[in-house]
Amino acid sequence: MSLAEIDHLLVLSDRITTAGQPNEMQLIDVAEAGFQVVMNLALNTSTHAIVEEAELVESLGMTYVQIPVLFDQPELSDFQIFLAMMSEYEKERIFLHCAANKRVSVFMYLYRLIQEKMSHESAMKDLQQIWQPNAIWQHYIDHVLAHYQKSL
Repeated sequence: MSLAEIDHLLVLSDRITTAGQPNEMQLIDVAEAGFQVVMNLALNTSTHAIVEEAELVESLGMTYVQIPVLFDQPELSDFQIFLAMMSEYEKERIFLHCAANKRVSVFMYLYRLIQEKMSHESAMKDLQQIWQPNAIWQHYIDHVLAHYQKSL
């Protein structure tokens, strides 16, 4: 197995990789690839969710963080928790996932604009490799950027 087999995989840096929901065997690959933190933005009821993902990840020696973001109703507080977790684990290699890398790709787009001061064009290029955000998520992007007074 390899990480490349995980749905919607996107390597953003040596430290951060994003993807859709990995299966149990793929989580073993994530551990073997040297990731220290698995951050899941999906719900336990999301498509292909692993019921005991936290236990599996921790048994593999990684830290597990779950921020359950409602796909049809993301909240500003979800992103604020995400920022806090990214700060807490700023030195660790992080594998970020949700059901299809849609939530994660938007959160990373926002993170890169707000925290890393990346250009809109560069951050958008990676977001669009995964999807074109629908109206709900475009509104969410606009709301978060307005909150942080970040204009494009």
